[in-house]
Amino acid sequence: MITYCIPSKDNLRYLKNSITSIRENSTEPHSIIVFVDTDHDGTVQWLLENNVRYILNDEDIPKGISYGYNRCIEAATTDIVCMFHADMYMAKGFDTGMLKYLKRGTVVSGTRIEPPLHPKGLEKIVKDFGMYPEDFKKEEFEAYTTKAVEIYRGKTTNGIFAPWAIYKDDITSIGMHDESLVSCHEDSDLFQRFMLNGYELVQTWESLVYHLTCRGGQFQDGAEQITTNELYHKRKKESEKTFIRKWGHPVRVDKYVRPVILPKWTVTLHIENSAPHIADFFEPYSVPDGNIEIRFDARRLTQQSLQIFHAIIEAPRSGTFDIFSVNVKNPAPCDLKKLIHLNI
Repeated sequence: MITYCIPSKDNLRYLKNSITSIRENSTEPHSIIVFVDTDHDGTVQWLLENNVRYILNDEDIPKGISYGYNRCIEAATTDIVCMFHADMYMAKGFDTGMLKYLKRGTVVSGTRIEPPLHPKGLEKIVKDFGMYPEDFKKEEFEAYTTKAVEIYRGKTTNGIFAPWAIYKDDITSIGMHDESLVSCHEDSDLFQRFMLNGYELVQTWESLVYHLTCRGGQFQDGAEQITTNELYHKRKKESEKTFIRKWGHPVRVDKYVRPVILPKWTVTLHIENSAPHIADFFEPYSVPDGNIEIRFDARRLTQQSLQIFHAIIEAPRSGTFDIFSVNVKNPAPCDLKKLIHLNI
């Protein structure tokens, strides 16, 4: 039995389709738990009327996607949990395709079909079945996915992205999502910890969903309209900085959106002629008494310099590179395995 974990923030318009698709297209016994982060659109009332289990954030400030997923996982009474988005529509055969590859120590991801809001990628299918629930071409989608499942029968790759499933005790044993990553990169952080813990990542192309794309995030105000929500942008920036502080670099992924885990060194920056926006940008990279020292004059910064800076922190060696003077005091990188487990 699978529990579908769905964080939702005033997403009833999309959530209705998501839950309906799970109920109509699941083959295996399942349950659904929704974390309602904010409710100004009647989400709780609809969930009550439709007998869907939910957890409500009773505070005025949204808790974020990591917190929502974690509360759903904790509340699940099944052996298997699946992270699902409120703006996803499940195709027939999704659950049987996931369970085909799922075992202990394995994380199985489905494959997204998305409208052309983002660039094409090898880890997904870009095909337009509508931008909103109201114009979703359900019959066309079902006809397409029925054929696609047969075409992709047996195809797996090593990418990972929601929706993904795992045994509950496999994710709780390492502490679940890092709740300090409130708005974004919580998945990249968790996937890297899965990999460091030796879990196998499998993406099956037999399990398909239609993903309306970031309707709880950057496209929450509508397709092709980046949100102006100040809290979203503030939390996004905070999460990006938190990820850098933790892992030593921004998120890196391969062509299948599988995390690329780079070595981490502690770095101390000495910046001459800095300015508030420069100090703000470099702050998450710098710690006191790091094993790498980097000195530079902020007046000489260029876009090329920033690229060189990232190359330096990914493979540091002593010397002068562009505007940067680098002193490697200790060449040993940090032990990343210390980042696997959280104490939430």
